[in-house]
Amino acid sequence: MTDLTDFFLTGMLVYGPLALSLALMLGALGAPLPGTLLVLAAGAFARDAIFNWPLAAVLALLGVAIGDSIGYFVGRYAERYIPRRIQENDSWQQAQDTFNQKGGIAIYLTRFLLTPLAVPTNLIAGSSGYTYGRFLVFDLAGEATWVLLYGSLGYAFAGSWEVINELAGSIGGVLVGVVVLGGGIYWLVRRVKSE
Repeated sequence: MTDLTDFFLTGMLVYGPLALSLALMLGALGAPLPGTLLVLAAGAFARDAIFNWPLAAVLALLGVAIGDSIGYFVGRYAERYIPRRIQENDSWQQAQDTFNQKGGIAIYLTRFLLTPLAVPTNLIAGSSGYTYGRFLVFDLAGEATWVLLYGSLGYAFAGSWEVINELAGSIGGVLVGVVVLGGGIYWLVRRVKSE
């Protein structure tokens, strides 16, 4: 574990779920913090009666949703600075339309399954004109899935939550690789067919 991880784990033991909430908010903004590890630890701490799990889960969800929302609004603000010639480009318009139609699934899945893509997805959602209300619904659903899934795993495997974290990280990396590879193949096939 890194010094930063140790710092936040100690903070969670000293300050309780508020430290968890702060750490998850910072992680949602792109800080290199092990959010999944912290949620697993919170579940383990709940099993050991160090944490009140319902309070920890609500504060975790609140912290990560605030961080995701800030990322969304940064994207919304940055959209103003995208040059007009790019915004009027057919490919840009098509990408925005596609995200507006299917972005909910991307938002949901990047909260717990494809987590390395969560921060860019927040920015894309904001800059593409995706409505904040829709963003928040899918964000909360995905983050609730993440908190409950990993918190429950931490609770169930309290003695080995660090091992579960390693496994989750490996699976997540493979899934992101598969998605990127699949997206590349899909793009290539469509490009070849259009020629």
